Amino acid sequence: MKRKIIIFFFFIFFYSINLLANYILIPMDKTQTNHLKAYGLAYWIISDKCKIKKIYWLLNYRGGSFLSPVSEEIIKKAKYSGVSFEIINEIQKNSIDIEIENNNMSKVELEKAPKIAVYIPNNKNPWDDAVTLALTYAEIPFDKIWDDKILKDGLNKYDWLHSHHEDFTGQYDKFFKNYNKSSWYINKVNKSRQFANKLNFNSVREEKLAVAKKIREFVKKGGFFFAMCSATESLDVALSLEGVDYISPEIDGTPFDKNYMQKINYNNCLMFRDFKVFSDPYYNPKSEIDYNIVNTRNRKEDPPFELFDFSAKFDQVPCILTQNHQRIIKGFFGLTTSYLQKFLKKKVVVLGYSLNKVKTAKYIHINYGKGSITYLGGHDPEDYAHKVGAEPTNLNLHKHSAGYRLILNNVLFPAVKKKKLKT
Repeated sequence: MKRKIIIFFFFIFFYSINLLANYILIPMDKTQTNHLKAYGLAYWIISDKCKIKKIYWLLNYRGGSFLSPVSEEIIKKAKYSGVSFEIINEIQKNSIDIEIENNNMSKVELEKAPKIAVYIPNNKNPWDDAVTLALTYAEIPFDKIWDDKILKDGLNKYDWLHSHHEDFTGQYDKFFKNYNKSSWYINKVNKSRQFANKLNFNSVREEKLAVAKKIREFVKKGGFFFAMCSATESLDVALSLEGVDYISPEIDGTPFDKNYMQKINYNNCLMFRDFKVFSDPYYNPKSEIDYNIVNTRNRKEDPPFELFDFSAKFDQVPCILTQNHQRIIKGFFGLTTSYLQKFLKKKVVVLGYSLNKVKTAKYIHINYGKGSITYLGGHDPEDYAHKVGAEPTNLNLHKHSAGYRLILNNVLFPAVKKKKLKT
């Protein structure tokens, strides 16, 4: 009889533990089967498509894992997406909370799925946008937006905006030297000019400046802006020379002001300062900002870069943006690849340093007005020297890409509950 009682209570104990198994942990360390799809799962949980709509981001815990109340629909979605997960009980969850409390870790709640816009031209360019590839692969919904909608205050309904391989100076990325006789380049120039005239601008330079100012206004009001490649550098170049024609006649067909550098205004810039702008159409760099100057004889290689280790309890914003399963990430080129630190504004936070002799900034962030801006130098984290006309990156082959994880950190960042967030 006594043995039966012991067996009964033993059964009750384990049955109770099983009943308390009501959390799903999505690990983001090296045990995760698909890091990129895991972000899509986290986004889906806080979207209107999921009944739970509650998930936590465990900063620095197992590579920045996610924790949510468990449900059959979440389990089904995770399995469908190929995302690995662990079902844990209350005791295990409490143990995680204690570990987070006692270490450089933190737990932040994801509150609302951000509305996402990606700045994409109407005409097809012979290159791809890494962020568009990431969003599509992770199954995170986004809208495409272009100049006409932005100039009509179309950004007002979005929380997050991305721009990639875009030249806000109106110089078509200074491809004149190498591609001025290529059909895609000629077509891009003609369509851009026609579009600018349709919007009542005298030049592409003026039209792109107007868009740049709208993006700055979007951030100032509380928007989140993430950019890569040439968009990062060209935005500040355009803003710094408002009202000045600094573009060579070979590119835009109009005379330019030879004294343009005397009229530059760095106060208009978002991230950079004290840089020199290059107007020579046969010299590809737009300014001094980029260290690597890729399309020149003096091109410098882009080595791996290292993510800075921030405090999860006191520097939560930069900590969120650097969540990863590895701290050293392979480098990759873009028209703008990395940033010389002497040209960064004082309030810019460097999230990642290139491991070269001068330790250039590869990944940077700043708060601006009520919003924030994050830049990642380079074009595609899984294509070291992404060339014009190259095939799109197949993310099925890069499910664990640490570089692409930085992109998706930025996508989820606006979802974090801001009231108690420490910056």
